[in-house]
Amino acid sequence: MTTTTTTIKTSTPSTLRFQQVALSSSAVLLSLALAGCAAPKASTSSAVQPFDQAIAQATDALVAQTHTLPSFLSKLEPRTTVMIDPMIDIVSGARTETTQLMQKRVIERLGASKDTVEVIPFEGLNLSRATYLLTGTVARTVGKPGTPVQIKLALTELRNGKVAAQATAIARDDGLDGTPLATDQDSPVLAKDKVVDGYVRTTSTAPGQKADPYYMEHVVVAPAINKATEAYATGRYADALAQYSAAAALPAGDQLRVLTGVYLSLVKLNRMPEAEAAFGKVVTYGIDNKQLGVKFLFTPGSTVFWPDPAVSGQYGMWLNQLATKATDAKVCMTVVGHTSRTGSQEFNDTLSMQRGSFIRDQLIGKSQVLADRTKPDGKGFRENIVGSGTDNAVDALDRRVEFKVNPC
Repeated sequence: MTTTTTTIKTSTPSTLRFQQVALSSSAVLLSLALAGCAAPKASTSSAVQPFDQAIAQATDALVAQTHTLPSFLSKLEPRTTVMIDPMIDIVSGARTETTQLMQKRVIERLGASKDTVEVIPFEGLNLSRATYLLTGTVARTVGKPGTPVQIKLALTELRNGKVAAQATAIARDDGLDGTPLATDQDSPVLAKDKVVDGYVRTTSTAPGQKADPYYMEHVVVAPAINKATEAYATGRYADALAQYSAAAALPAGDQLRVLTGVYLSLVKLNRMPEAEAAFGKVVTYGIDNKQLGVKFLFTPGSTVFWPDPAVSGQYGMWLNQLATKATDAKVCMTVVGHTSRTGSQEFNDTLSMQRGSFIRDQLIGKSQVLADRTKPDGKGFRENIVGSGTDNAVDALDRRVEFKVNPC
């Protein structure tokens, strides 16, 4: 007879404790993974802070929202790569000294998280390498210098086109400089279009939601525009023209910033026949999108163009193209005059109407058919974009004339 002995192993108290800890750790990691699937909440601060402090708070909030693991495990995550699409003023769509300073401060703050975050150059080849695209806006209270400014930042995950983090902060206006940078200052038209509007909407989008689709479709051209803008700002106009022209040839290159960049570069290179054709494309773009704001600069309190040829020397050509393209397109337009915030409201309402009528008369003089297709209007300073009343480059957009396409 054979006896079989079966040995049953029992867990010791220490083994059971190890198993419980392992199970507990697994549960923690599982819960963290599940938590990572839920979108974080946007960060909003209503406290008015010094500019640098507000930037730091908003930037830190973005980084915190993207962490899927607690700090003691964060080193297990790969380093996050971030590209920055140059930040803009929310009202004008322009890059300004303030937005440039804001971007610099954000980069410096992200540098403090260099173990987990790497800011890489805004270049086309890096679009496939970057984890996130960072956008940022500054919003001022029009016509009230010195009032707090609103700062918004957002991180969009390039892999899925969703906003991963968003933060809003309020900063004191301690002498912030709203002067546009070179291309925006020299641009003959208001910079805003559907791409810029999409950038602004993306920067305000809640985490977990899709970024603006039109902006995301056209962001592939933004690095080339940025390079061209930098070349223009440093006086390398031939390089700027090459970059803008290359951007224009791309499927998503039909953007106002590209068209105005080509025009400005050609003017700087004194290639005037080509510049006139380029401005015609700017006008056609505006007509197709039913609105175009042109920066005609008048002498204060009058309908006389600013006498400096460096400022007003191209106005005759602009009017030629406006009349030609409006005639060819067979559109009807309201020609709307605007003024800066200097003088009484009554005076500026009258002056803006006079300016709208003056530009309309100039167009009719070049194409008589526009007499029945156009009408003047004036908004005074009620639709100011800057509202500083400084009557210089800062508020040049406030002295624009808009062409709004209407049904005939």
